[in-house]
Amino acid sequence: MKSPLLCLPLFLLAACSPETPAPAATAPTPEPAATAAPAASVAAPETTPVLAPPSFDCAKAGSEAEKLVCTDAELAALDRQLAARYAEAKDIDPAVQRGWVKGRDECWKADDARLCVLESYRTRLVELAIQAPGLVVPKAVEYRCDDNSKPFTMTFYNDLDPPAAVMTWGNDQAIVFPQPAASGAKYGRSGIEYWEHQGEASVDFFGNKLSCRPVP
Repeated sequence: MKSPLLCLPLFLLAACSPETPAPAATAPTPEPAATAAPAASVAAPETTPVLAPPSFDCAKAGSEAEKLVCTDAELAALDRQLAARYAEAKDIDPAVQRGWVKGRDECWKADDARLCVLESYRTRLVELAIQAPGLVVPKAVEYRCDDNSKPFTMTFYNDLDPPAAVMTWGNDQAIVFPQPAASGAKYGRSGIEYWEHQGEASVDFFGNKLSCRPVP
């Protein structure tokens, strides 16, 4: 805040002696010219990391799922991984592959389209890995649940990329993936959750809730 101007009255002093002429007024010293402010430095434009493209030509991306893959680094990496796995695999039924592509492209209907596409790629990668010749299938863990109308098992494929487990409840199966958990082991995907803690597993299979314990 500027200081208030202090106004003082000017008193002219009269003397008995003759008036002494006042000295000539001195011209005020000109203020130095204001130094021009330095030009603001122009910040260099931020560089956007180059996105490694997926296995297909993004200029020809037709579905919403493909367009999403072209703008997402993680999804693009999964697409390249899947293309490499396709190249290594033998005797893949083209109809099955086309069915998978159709299912992935239906993800635009999901509440979370990105999660749907992500799970679609991960599921297909696990399916191809499980079908690969020479894979040693881990022993399934059997459970006794409060609803014993259907047998429930979990087969853990912890050495796959990505790690996964196959959940089997009666005639229904689902591939589930590790999830963050404060304690215990947690697997899941959209609509399915398995959480084992202190020897007891709580299961939610599309709204069917079970409380299970491993069979000794």
